Amino acid sequence: MTNLIIGAGLSGLTLAERLANDKKERVLIIDRREQIGGNCADVDMGGILVHKFGAHIFHTSNQSVWEYITRFGLFYPYMHRVLGQVWGQLIAIPFNLNALYSIFPTTKAQELESKLLAHFAFGSRVSILELRSYKDLQEIADFIYENVFLHYTLKQWQCAPSELDSSVFSRVPILISKDDRYFPNDTYQGIPLEGYSALFAKMLQNPLIELRLNTQASDIDMSGFDRVFYSGAIDEYFSYELGELPYRSLELKTVELDKEYFGINSVINYPNNYDFTRIIEHKYFLDTHSPHTIITYEFPKSWHRGDERYYPMPTKEASALYAAYERKAKQLKNVFFIGRLGAYKYYDMDKAIEAALALYATL
Repeated sequence: MTNLIIGAGLSGLTLAERLANDKKERVLIIDRREQIGGNCADVDMGGILVHKFGAHIFHTSNQSVWEYITRFGLFYPYMHRVLGQVWGQLIAIPFNLNALYSIFPTTKAQELESKLLAHFAFGSRVSILELRSYKDLQEIADFIYENVFLHYTLKQWQCAPSELDSSVFSRVPILISKDDRYFPNDTYQGIPLEGYSALFAKMLQNPLIELRLNTQASDIDMSGFDRVFYSGAIDEYFSYELGELPYRSLELKTVELDKEYFGINSVINYPNNYDFTRIIEHKYFLDTHSPHTIITYEFPKSWHRGDERYYPMPTKEASALYAAYERKAKQLKNVFFIGRLGAYKYYDMDKAIEAALALYATL
């Protein structure tokens, strides 16, 4: 069997590795970019590994996924924490009880904490939508909604929160705890010790795998392969026959500074001020020590053809259009749509691997 994989992101890399190492089948994997890894790629800039396309932290509670990815390299046990600038203070994101005490006077924070604990067990994860449904929690719910969610959402998605699927808000819940980690429920968390790109390269170390970069799907005759795995945009594959799926994009501005540190954390969100949503300081990911630092500003932007697709739009209209494309895709024989763009889904890294392994198990 011969396999063509279009796109060398996590989904494509996982399938290429399994097909070659497990099934002993030939694989041609192509990517239009100059590097593998998709948006997870990193690059060494003066001794600091820089996440080229925004911060990527590997986290999962799926033991089989963790065991799979750690075959290819050791991980630095990094626990991700995010701070947000609210009322001129840096508070924990997701909002938790520590954030409550950072913002409000002690007596007021104690009052609000008692009300929260009257409804939710310590350690609970609560959606902002659920929090807003309690009349006696309206004060704290309105504060969090206004200062953490509303303006960040307007910048990130360029639409009102009411227009988005509720799953958007469950990704960043309110935590009824004092655990400041961004992923408190995930057992395994970390960053590859040698970087993502080095780890991905090890996944392709098999003579049965041929890699071609700077190569478009249109450069390849797909009819010469037994299977095709397509991780590009599903609407583009069908020449936008049913319409264009909406996305949001980013403009990333990376700056090297002649100072040891810029800020106090790897990621600081700016939900209410400025036109950027966050600043990433890359040296924190692997606790790199250097006399200089590198930061990246993230500016959300509208997506137009030719831009990088970052985030599928989580709206009912977009879901319905994707479902129509999915029906067309199911009519194709031995063509599989994978990854973030093929499935029109914002995958965390572990979910991309999990989905690829699940597909592989059916082959």
